[in-house]
Amino acid sequence: QVQLVESGGGLVQAGGSLRLSCAASGSIVSIGVMGWYRQAPGNQRELVADITSGGSANYADSVKGRFTISRDNAKNTVYLQIDSLKPEDTAVYYCNADRILAYSRSGSRYYTNDIWGQGTQVTVSS
Repeated sequence: QVQLVESGGGLVQAGGSLRLSCAASGSIVSIGVMGWYRQAPGNQRELVADITSGGSANYADSVKGRFTISRDNAKNTVYLQIDSLKPEDTAVYYCNADRILAYSRSGSRYYTNDIWGQGTQVTVSS
């Protein structure tokens, strides 16, 4: 069974930086688009950034110039470098993969779609 596990969240002062990581586990063959979303209390979950397996990145307007998404396909890991943090960046950050191709125990290959991590809290103090 494939899963995503985030790490790197925490409490940071405004203007500081954090680096979030999200590692996919399982007998993975390939991963499609990987992305970071966030959800603040009382708000809907929103896309922060996503990146294709070829490295093409897309950002929400609110984070352009401050957030950088990257991925290491060999490690099945996606990163989010967050700089110049603002209090309004406070949220739970979730990792997502739109599709993962993996091997089952029998050796056959199967797709799992729309996989989410458990989330990591980012809190920015003013």
